[in-house]
Amino acid sequence: MLYYLFDYLDKLDFPGAGMFRYVSFRAAMAVIFSLLISTIIGRRIIDKLQKLQIGETVRNLGLEGQLNKKGTPTMGGIIIIIAILTPVLLFAKIDNIYIILMLITTVWLGALGFLDDYIKVFKKDKEGLHGKFKIVAQVGLGLIVGLTLYLSPDVIIRENIEFRNQDNIIERVSYVAEGVKSTQTTIPFMKNNNLDYEDLVGFMGEYAEPAAWVLFVIIVIFIVTAVSNGANLTDGLDGLAAGSSAIIGVTLGILAYVSGHMEFASYLNIMFIPGSQELVIFASAFIGATVGFLWYNSFPAQVFMGDTGSLTLGGIIGVFAVVIHKELLLPILCGIFFVESISVMMQVAFFKLTKKKYGEGRRIFKMTPLHHHFQKAGNSGIQALLQKPIGPIPESKIVVRFWIIGIILAVVTLATLKMR
Repeated sequence: MLYYLFDYLDKLDFPGAGMFRYVSFRAAMAVIFSLLISTIIGRRIIDKLQKLQIGETVRNLGLEGQLNKKGTPTMGGIIIIIAILTPVLLFAKIDNIYIILMLITTVWLGALGFLDDYIKVFKKDKEGLHGKFKIVAQVGLGLIVGLTLYLSPDVIIRENIEFRNQDNIIERVSYVAEGVKSTQTTIPFMKNNNLDYEDLVGFMGEYAEPAAWVLFVIIVIFIVTAVSNGANLTDGLDGLAAGSSAIIGVTLGILAYVSGHMEFASYLNIMFIPGSQELVIFASAFIGATVGFLWYNSFPAQVFMGDTGSLTLGGIIGVFAVVIHKELLLPILCGIFFVESISVMMQVAFFKLTKKKYGEGRRIFKMTPLHHHFQKAGNSGIQALLQKPIGPIPESKIVVRFWIIGIILAVVTLATLKMR
């Protein structure tokens, strides 16, 4: 909202008002404000949660230091949501279609997670909101996002066109004169860096274009559901989900900036997405909120984000990647979320298979999600083969190592724009 105020003041030649035209300035302000909100207001919210006795219920799973977390305030995701929404509403162009979609995503999944936590805490139901209702809500959000990207006239791209010399070396990259609606997306390691979903349904002839949009909406639904649940599974150690999300947020902010800047997009030979540079403000607020939340959530945690935070963070990441046409980079960028989810699926499938075959279920990991496997035993894998048993890995060390892996994956994700 401040953007429109200062835009009006700039027309009146008010000194300094023109600064609000620059994305970089507004992004910096969003980071600062989100950090201040999450650290200062966050303390008051934590005190309120403690006063209301909204504490975490902990089951004894035999993990070191686990029972010490009993009673720690949960539903701290409220801090993250407030710290994201406030700077975005203040500094972003709120009539931008991409910003609108991100605001809807934040509120939608924030409400879903809050309801789940509310049932767990106040209704004393450890299972929380039934899984099918979560899936319905996530599918509904995916439909809203997918159909909006299809129907909105403001959602367009300008396709990158290569011009090569006689030696087949790219001399320059140009863009089509007019923006068009397209089902193209960025694909890593491929020569022209673009994949059109319409090519996958080309066999449908004249119906290929509408079929491509149907496929796109289905993919959006899958991404929203998978990434939000992946973030939810990752939220099992102090600071793990928040820190990993912050790393991903930095990467997505960079991708949004280069996608919305014609010169950088041309240099990287990726599609130009008009209006996507506004998402840098949202990404900045996202980074500030998650880093600020770590002030209280790092080991030993003074507050947990709960499903209110984890479902919201995952959904934001998934939708953000979709709207900047970088969703196929998510398996690399969100590798931590991906591996956590896969470990659970592998464990459940293997347990059921062995129980059916041998009458007794067996496990691949000591415990899932994967971070709990390292908590329970550090003498698995190569150490066991070398007969060099070690004790359980401390929680803080597991979290930092996962962050390091997340940083490596983020760098690889950015490198894929040139590795083709």
